[in-house]
Amino acid sequence: MNPLLNKLQSYPFEKLAQLKQGVIARQDKSHIALFIGEPRHPTPGFIGEALIAHLGGLACYPVSRGIPELRSTIASWLARRFALPSTAIDPERHILPVNGTREALFSFAQCVIDATTKPLVLMPNPFYQIYEGATLLAGAEPGFLNATRETGYLPDFAAVPERLWARCQLLYLCSPANPTGAVLDAAAHARLLTLADRFGFIIASDECYSELYVDESAPPQGLLQTAYAMGNTDFEHCLVFHSLSKRSNAPGLRSGFVAGDARLLKNYLLYRTYHGCTLSLPVQHASVAAWRDETHVEANRASYRHKFKAVHAALHSVLDVEIPPAGFYLWPHTPLGDIEFTRRLYAEQNVTVLPGSFLSRDSAGINPGRNHVRMALVAPLEECVEAAERIKEFVQSL
Repeated sequence: MNPLLNKLQSYPFEKLAQLKQGVIARQDKSHIALFIGEPRHPTPGFIGEALIAHLGGLACYPVSRGIPELRSTIASWLARRFALPSTAIDPERHILPVNGTREALFSFAQCVIDATTKPLVLMPNPFYQIYEGATLLAGAEPGFLNATRETGYLPDFAAVPERLWARCQLLYLCSPANPTGAVLDAAAHARLLTLADRFGFIIASDECYSELYVDESAPPQGLLQTAYAMGNTDFEHCLVFHSLSKRSNAPGLRSGFVAGDARLLKNYLLYRTYHGCTLSLPVQHASVAAWRDETHVEANRASYRHKFKAVHAALHSVLDVEIPPAGFYLWPHTPLGDIEFTRRLYAEQNVTVLPGSFLSRDSAGINPGRNHVRMALVAPLEECVEAAERIKEFVQSL
């Protein structure tokens, strides 16, 4: 077996299952799950219709680079969404469809890390666990950049010493952030792009929550958007990762894309021709339909906006919690330890949340996820409100 597997921790949901083992939840209330970020809004019907209409494509092997129609549709969407010139994204050089961002964020590290040089991969803390797993299995060392309330729930990049930037081969970003919903602005992007140009590391920007935001007049900034404005029109050193899972409520479609630096994508495409993860033709045509439509995305945002407002109204008097600018998670500070809070909430109210410490690591003397829990507002509005009322009752009983 690969000895690097021994460095992996149990996935957060496995830790949660172990935490709940032996705990008897009250049976007079149905279970409400707020722990997993799996969208439960309906997948738009036209996506399924496009999938079915192209089932004949199952008889063909798809090519790794994706069909031209999908790549050109993605290029057009990127230009519209991030205020780029219509010709800024070249579908032949700057786009690569992938089987969702999870697979791509993992495999990209395996492709680009040079394990012979004691490499460092920097990432926010708390973080999406794929970043750490990808780093360890690529033979690199993870470096955790704490994101706390004091730093606006974003890493304090200015505090990172030059010796770490010099060792860094890959920087994972997540904006909007999982689990905090914090958003990097253009100034933060520009600083990081300047550092990447100076030290030669790659920026992998996970933007899969970019289409879920509270203020319709202020969509989150994208890394390619900042790069282009700085004159980096070939997007050197940077790639962005986008998915239909959250945007279009289609997690089972397993469809996303990577876009940016043409040189990096050329090598990543070579890797993927051996890696073998290629979107089937029906999925590619369904993805074309999804990326071309914004009406369902606007409705999706409105649904999350209603849920944030209703749940916050129920909880803000008993919990230290704020509505984030983006995403679909709440990240409240808990009145007792996050692990005990989670266990007791499940036992007493049959509501499951995720302990924040399961999403972060000890770094610089703290665990920034401790005494927080992640609440995913993915269920229907009525179920989210019911969960909020139960959580309120639980907190008041402490």
